Amino acid sequence: MKQGAQSSAETGGAERVVDLGAGSVRVPPQLRASDMARARGEADSGARGEHTHSEVPIPRPVVQRASVRGQILDALRTALLAGELRPGEVYSAPALGERFGVSATPVREAMQQLALEGAVEVVPNRGFRVVERGARELAELAEVRALIEVPVVLRLARSVPVDRWAELRPMAEATVRAASSGCRATYAKADRAFHRAVLLLSGNEQLVQISEDLHRRSQWPLVGGSATRGRADLIADAAEHTTLLDALIARDLDVVRRLVAGHFAGGT
Repeated sequence: MKQGAQSSAETGGAERVVDLGAGSVRVPPQLRASDMARARGEADSGARGEHTHSEVPIPRPVVQRASVRGQILDALRTALLAGELRPGEVYSAPALGERFGVSATPVREAMQQLALEGAVEVVPNRGFRVVERGARELAELAEVRALIEVPVVLRLARSVPVDRWAELRPMAEATVRAASSGCRATYAKADRAFHRAVLLLSGNEQLVQISEDLHRRSQWPLVGGSATRGRADLIADAAEHTTLLDALIARDLDVVRRLVAGHFAGGT
């Protein structure tokens, strides 16, 4: 055992990788030297085929690997919604990597995912251009979402128990709080979460995935930001979520139909 790893574990330092001969383990800071010695003994005996039934096993450390690519993808989506990545502009992976403090590789991988989603397009030898979208595309997305979601929500309104709708109240209220912040990226995330929770009641995962993709695309900013909604618009949109829940709980299908169809008209 390396002396540096032992003294760190004894004094509550950072996690260390300790060589046990037959392999290595990650030792949490709170693990005592005696525990480390026991771990060495178990590894050695395991390598020799010995049994250690009488010894108290040490807990296996939980290894958590954060996805750098996933984190960068979330950050890029937020920057896109916040208008920090402007339609028509070209951004290189190395430059964005420097901005986020990572290499160009995870940025490039995240951008490739955004390209698959239609948010950006590849510009050979330069990087990625944010797609320029107009009001017509937004209207088309709203129409497709309405064709998919309106009949589903109406069907659910007839079959889902009232108490299940009541369980969605905290998520609806979360969209109101997010809208009050005035941050489009914060609201977009809460908005998608609420709509996803509603559609999950259908039990159709394919429908949920398709609808969420359309929803995400409908939230991208338009060219010039002329149609960017302000805080008041976000609050009004979020208020429709709580009103919709009230109608679903009351099983007022006429109000549900009107609210859901009108909700998509705003591109939400």
